[in-house]
Amino acid sequence: MSQPARRASGAHLVYAELRRRILDLELRPGQRLYEPELSAALNVSRTPLREALRLLLAEDLIDQLPTGGMVVRPLSATDIEELYGVRAALEGLVTAEAARRLDDAGADALRGLVARNERLVDLADDAMRAGHEFHLGIAEIAGHAWASRLHRQIDGHMMRYRAFTNRSPERRTAALAEHQAILAALLARDAEHARALAETHVLHARDAALEAIRDRLETAG
Repeated sequence: MSQPARRASGAHLVYAELRRRILDLELRPGQRLYEPELSAALNVSRTPLREALRLLLAEDLIDQLPTGGMVVRPLSATDIEELYGVRAALEGLVTAEAARRLDDAGADALRGLVARNERLVDLADDAMRAGHEFHLGIAEIAGHAWASRLHRQIDGHMMRYRAFTNRSPERRTAALAEHQAILAALLARDAEHARALAETHVLHARDAALEAIRDRLETAG
């Protein structure tokens, strides 16, 4: 009985590592995945590797070719439009709910997260993580179970695009100002204004990602 459990654990470890490499763009969008190379690089047998690839395929992080091979899912303007559209609706929902549920402890936590974002605004990766933590803090306060499930489902895919949304100092400064405005609406317990600001913020990030991806695709072409 213990042997299947070890295999499942091994497959999930391989899955987690491959997923990380895909989301961090270490495995490039459109890159062909060769099982012998991956097996050697990860020092695993083909069985857990194939199980991991099936999980990634089910998650739409890799695509299967007509020939049977697999590639990392390419970056896509259509994916950006759809993912950020769903994310905007979810962010609006949880931010409005957070405004209704916000207490003093939650308010202090969000102030701290925005202050951290401000300190790190000149550092692209750190600012991106700080901004993401602010949104996660809002979701925690909202306590909306179904929205959180859906958010987690699309959040991994969005990680591949998030780095493109704050490449420029101008966008990072604008995103910080948007976070500060969302915080002010939350502190005022103005649910509908907070909802509108959160949705607009995500759509601005979408526009930045679309511009960056189109530039990338044109350069590659």
